[in-house]
Amino acid sequence: MTTLTGNTIYLRALEPEDLEFVYAIENNESVWEVSNTQTPYSRFLIRQYLENAHQDIYEAKQLRMAICLKNSFEAIGLIDLFDFDPKNNRAGVGILISNESNRNKGVGSEALALIINYAFEQLQLHQLYANIGSDNEISLQLFTKFGFQKIGTKKDWIKVNNNYKDELLFQLIK
Repeated sequence: MTTLTGNTIYLRALEPEDLEFVYAIENNESVWEVSNTQTPYSRFLIRQYLENAHQDIYEAKQLRMAICLKNSFEAIGLIDLFDFDPKNNRAGVGILISNESNRNKGVGSEALALIINYAFEQLQLHQLYANIGSDNEISLQLFTKFGFQKIGTKKDWIKVNNNYKDELLFQLIK
């Protein structure tokens, strides 16, 4: 699989040339809460990760793709299928648009539609799930728009600045 193409964006596999882009995202403390990151990543570790990004989802149990604009070919975000479980035909899904200026323009919706279609049609998954902070209104709206249903609340799940926040579990069953 090389790309999944939508109207204004496409999703593609990560390339070695994405080192600085992935490095910037992984080391942006403002998104650590949604990515469940606690420490910075070195370029060395990200380079190693990118060198192994060729592994297919059955081997790596994860598929991370760059979200790119069709008109400029610029990578503006990442979308992941993680905790891939082929026995039970399910995976988690996460999305991040790196620059706030690219948010609220339909890019996330288009990327999520592409990955849902890929997961259900190509991977033959039965369900997808998403873990969303209870105060992440944009993600809550996005996933709900695609039919994800809230199935549970993980109380005091995420610690941010010595305060605990709930995390909501959403599920989409084909």
